[in-house]
Amino acid sequence: MHSMELDGKERLKLGNKIIRITIVLNVLLTIFKIGVGYIGSSTAIIADGLHSASDIITSIGVIVGMFLAAKPRDEKHQYGHEKAESLAGFFLAAILTLTGINIGFGSIKIMYMKSYHIPHIYTGVIAFISILVKEYQFRITMDAAKKLNSNAMMSDAWHHRSDAFSSIAAFIGIIGARMGYGFLDPLAGIIVSIIVVKVGIELLLSSIDELMDGAIDQEKMDTIKKQIELIEGIKSVTDLRGRKHGSKACIDIKICVDPFISVYMGHNIGEKAEKLILSQIKNAKEVIVHIDPCDTKNCEGSCKE
Repeated sequence: MHSMELDGKERLKLGNKIIRITIVLNVLLTIFKIGVGYIGSSTAIIADGLHSASDIITSIGVIVGMFLAAKPRDEKHQYGHEKAESLAGFFLAAILTLTGINIGFGSIKIMYMKSYHIPHIYTGVIAFISILVKEYQFRITMDAAKKLNSNAMMSDAWHHRSDAFSSIAAFIGIIGARMGYGFLDPLAGIIVSIIVVKVGIELLLSSIDELMDGAIDQEKMDTIKKQIELIEGIKSVTDLRGRKHGSKACIDIKICVDPFISVYMGHNIGEKAEKLILSQIKNAKEVIVHIDPCDTKNCEGSCKE
């Protein structure tokens, strides 16, 4: 086994820290938005507050997924639990997509019914503050998602960004309504809906790819293969495959060596290939190296002298 840049406990610790910050901020935003929305007669701010409340649920879903993914392998799950995070990412992306669709239908309904309201000016202040807070949440969550290579956290980050978008729509709608252009609120909502649904579908496809053991970037694999072929003692690389396993990756490689060297020498050559792969693919969970004797059957004439 090899050490990762961040092991399961470290990933969970960092994820927990970010999620706790976002949950506290979302609880405060939900209370302020819904309270001010009712007092200031702004349906846009009330809807925005409910959106923030949904973000609390998705953030909890992320940390549950990360907690399960950090569990070590056991008799029932001998390859580990990393896919729990991909599963959480899938459901969160689905919720994000449905949220976008709901925003769109709500906006179309308001525009069709022409049920515009003139909200109080301080509802606009709350919407503006929400934009700043949600953008901050998006940035810290996205930064953590990239460090942890977590599709679930990336989905959660985009939940925050979609909430920022809905706050922008609410802000435009509030200012527009007070200036006599009530239609700006639902129009902005429709645009937000399209953006949110697009991101949701992209994250859904990414989660499905992880759950179905999608391949690692082929260009990267080809580069690694060329580097391995330069290792002394390796006469040919007959197969190199990689698959996603949640936030991790699993690699299988077949190499051909001189059939007359010792098992010890063959093992050392295989270890060099393994270490090279681990240095190039930082999130690799494990590398399985299969060593074949170089002959016509195994190499099909591709062995170097």
